[in-house]
Formats: sequence, C-alpha cells, structure tokens
Amino acid sequence: MTTILAIESSCDDTSAAVLRDRVVLSNVIASQKVHEQYGGVVPELASRAHQQNIIPVVDAAIKQAGIAKEEIDAVGFTRGPGLLGSLLVGVSFAKSFATAIDRPLIEVNHLQAHVLSHFIDRGEPMPQFPFICLLVSGGHTQILLLKDYFDIECLGTTIDDAAGEAIDKAAKIMDLGYPGGPVIDRLAKDGDANAYRFATPHIAGYDYSFSGIKTSFLYFLRDRLKEDPDFIEHHKADLCASIQKTIVDFLLKKVERAAIDHKVRQLAIAGGVSANSLLRSELQRICQKHHWQAFIPPFSFCTDNAAMVAIAAHFKYQRGEYADISLPPYTRS
Repeated sequence: MTTILAIESSCDDTSAAVLRDRVVLSNVIASQKVHEQYGGVVPELASRAHQQNIIPVVDAAIKQAGIAKEEIDAVGFTRGPGLLGSLLVGVSFAKSFATAIDRPLIEVNHLQAHVLSHFIDRGEPMPQFPFICLLVSGGHTQILLLKDYFDIECLGTTIDDAAGEAIDKAAKIMDLGYPGGPVIDRLAKDGDANAYRFATPHIAGYDYSFSGIKTSFLYFLRDRLKEDPDFIEHHKADLCASIQKTIVDFLLKKVERAAIDHKVRQLAIAGGVSANSLLRSELQRICQKHHWQAFIPPFSFCTDNAAMVAIAAHFKYQRGEYADISLPPYTRS
C-alpha cells in the first residue's frame, strides 16, 4: 500500500489530504473569507492566511486519516501554476516536512491534478483512455485529450479570460458579491435562460474567448439601466439564467465538436466551474444524445483541494518521479 500526504496552496484555499492507494482517508480544506470584502483574491492576504492555516490543516489531515507520520511514503505538493506567495507557503512546508520524515517529494501540476481527480477511488466507474476533459475554472479554460495519466494534449484554450472569471465578472457587475459563480447558479434556477441573448465570438478551432461576452453583458446592462435604474433588481434571475446559459452553451459546443472530431465517447469536466449545475446537466444531456459516458466530479473535488494533488502524486510515485528539494514554484504552466 502507498500512503501519500498532499498539500495544496495555489490560491486562497489551504488544503492537506492523505491518500492510501487511490482511496482518500482525509481531505481538509481551510477557506479564506477575508477576500469577500475586496471582490476577489488579494495575493498578499492569501499568503499570510496560508501561513496561519498550513500547520493546523496538515495536522488535522493526518489525525483524520488515523495514521502516524511514519506511515507516509511520500509528500506531494502543488508546485504551480498559481499565486507565487501562496505557492511558496505550501512548497516550503512540503519540503520541510518531507525532509523531517526522510520521505521523497513529488511535485504536481495544479491543472493536471484537477483532471486526475476522476481517478480517485470512490467505488464508481472511472474514465477509460482516451477521453476528453473540459477543465474550467476562474483562471483556466481548456479542452484536454487524455491518452494516459500524464499524456495530455491541449486541444483548445482561452485566448484571454477564463469562463469562471467571466461568470464572476457578471456577478460583480450585478453586485452579487464574491465569489459570484455560486450566486448566479442559485438565482438562475428561478430565471428564464432564454430571456436575453449575449454575443459570443467566433474563434477558430477549439479555442475560446470570454472578453467579448463580458463586454456584451456590460453594454446590455448599461443601456437598460438608462431606461430603468432598477433593471437589474427587477430582472436578476433572468439575467443570471441568460448569462449562465450563454457561457455554458459556448463551452460545450466546442467540447462536443472535439469529441466527434477525435472519435472519443467519454467526456469529463473538472475545475471550480464544474460545480455549476447547468454545466453538469448539459454535459449529461449531450452524452445521452450521443450515447457517450459523462464523468462529473463530486462537489468536494471541484474546487481546489489536496485530494486531487494526492492522486496525481500517487501516479508519479508509481513511476518513481520524485522532485528535487531545490525546485521553485511557478506561477504559469
């Protein structure tokens, strides 16, 4: 049996997890509420909070797993991409901890970890290679073709903003608070998704662009607010449903085409936006239409968490891919 301790600190969640083989024994996450008043993550505040959280979070993960430190075979950590100050806390702690217990280090790419979370053993079917995964979050939007655990081809990516950032921006324009994605998802359930239409760009291939959608939404509201200063308040649910549908349809149209073009019959989603209820239901609808299989992560593995880092580290441990203690974190892939 292989026991991995993993640490995730790429943005504003401090997380530690213990994985035995492919089974999660613990997955502890400490979120940071301080950013809500600023409408987004403040890097300096995030790194300070990580320093406060990292020791109690790791301690809680080990205790919840019911193991002794001596049972840990390796220490996995998110090396990047992410916020440099946040990553430095997790990377430095992982190096110190691994040195103290004389265990190997395993560096993990944050984006790969999101995708590989589908291989955590939860007693449910897992994707079979090859399959396509839509990785969609506040910072990244990619269509990935997985041929093996670490043989991943990026078919398409956003050329500007990420889908999650576009959703959060729409929420900010409507003064819904931060993070805005869950609020839009909740309000959209009571709205008419076909009430309003917003422009989507024509981008070649499988690439995306979300800046134009944000601009279309902003200009639409600007014009309507001139006529009715309370337009947002009077039509909040319809606005949320319409912008959500615009973004989800734009995302899945290219994913569907990529699956057809590459003759792939399995589709998966990963990343923070994969918690969106419309994205989840529409992916299932598309797969039912084509008689494909859909793989949707549980909500606990959608947002940043160390369990996904642990499963990526597990596969690297099996391959003997260890990290040198001198490796620095990186902010971009």
